[in-house]
Amino acid sequence: MNNRISTSMMYQQSVSTLLGKQAKLAHTQQQLSSGQRLVTAKDDPVAAGTAVGLDRSLAQLERFGANANGVQNRLGLQENALTSVGSAMARIHELTLQANNSAYGDDSRQAISTELKAIKAGLLDLANSTDGSGRYLFGGTSDGSAPFALSGGGVVYSGDQTQRQVEVAPDMFVSDTLPGSEVFLRMATGDGRVDGHADAANTGTGLLMDFAATDTGAWNGQRYQIAFTAADSYEIRDAANTIVATGSYTAGDGISIGGLQLTLQGQPAAGDRFEIGPAGTRDIFSTVQNLIDTLASNPTTDAQRTAMQNSLQSALRDIGTAQEKMIDARASGGAQLAAIDTAASLREANSVTLKGTLSSLRDLDWAEAIGRYNLENTSLQAAQTIFMQMQSMSLFKMMG
Repeated sequence: MNNRISTSMMYQQSVSTLLGKQAKLAHTQQQLSSGQRLVTAKDDPVAAGTAVGLDRSLAQLERFGANANGVQNRLGLQENALTSVGSAMARIHELTLQANNSAYGDDSRQAISTELKAIKAGLLDLANSTDGSGRYLFGGTSDGSAPFALSGGGVVYSGDQTQRQVEVAPDMFVSDTLPGSEVFLRMATGDGRVDGHADAANTGTGLLMDFAATDTGAWNGQRYQIAFTAADSYEIRDAANTIVATGSYTAGDGISIGGLQLTLQGQPAAGDRFEIGPAGTRDIFSTVQNLIDTLASNPTTDAQRTAMQNSLQSALRDIGTAQEKMIDARASGGAQLAAIDTAASLREANSVTLKGTLSSLRDLDWAEAIGRYNLENTSLQAAQTIFMQMQSMSLFKMMG
């Protein structure tokens, strides 16, 4: 085997060495100028791949933050709207108490009715509140158009009953604003569990003062009717119109049946009826409209005045239950806002951890890089000196 040494081979080796050292020095200069250890993925393929995954996790945290900001804005606006609704309900309650005062005449009740109409219109506007971007707060997921509208003297709901869930941190979701069906439509009547009312056709002066479930274990959810057969006697019928009990009436004494009890004052007439049973639901707009209609009756007889008073008492109970529903709705929104704050803390903690890991993968160790730069620069200068010497050398000179 023959090994040949030529001037061109020595020259090429020197050039190759010189270029390699220049490339290393240029790479180190890039690291120093950028402050990054990973200039390209080939510097450390494993670390570069891990860093890309961490970048995606950070981007996801930013997206969760944007989600949280959006739903926080909507929940804050919902809180404002529900606060206004609560204030309106408190005013309705106050006006109903005033209307129930026997000293108020027809003109005073008409003035109250006028204010109630304005409050009802305001409630409709609040139910159609938007989040500032054209989306309606109380439309559920069908929030592209106004969820409530007047129709046939009543108010109809065109939204859906879905409450959107929004991810605000990894595997942490909060609920968006409540659908309008839960806030404005499904208002329980009575005390929320039991409801009682006087028949609109009653001709006596029997006034329903109170009702309650006195023995929840004995009550099976049955509805009962107390029908007066005479001014001082009554019979109780169940939902199938079967007589289940009879009794004598004394004003102020409780009438009990199946775990329920109601108390009457005044003097019912034969044929008068009162009902007690499970509470139903009614939308808030119907409750206010019924109150407006009641105030428009202008009673002239004792029986008519009693009928109005029974209606006003019923309205007071329904409004009181509606106020509790608004408090519950606000509490629900408040819980979601608290969860958003918790999610923000979690995102911040995760972000700090991820950025710390990224820093350990990407950021340059300045002391090591500067030392390496000095070493590589010295090495390059030495290679350049050798190359200059190689240029002046030749095998022909050595053979001379």
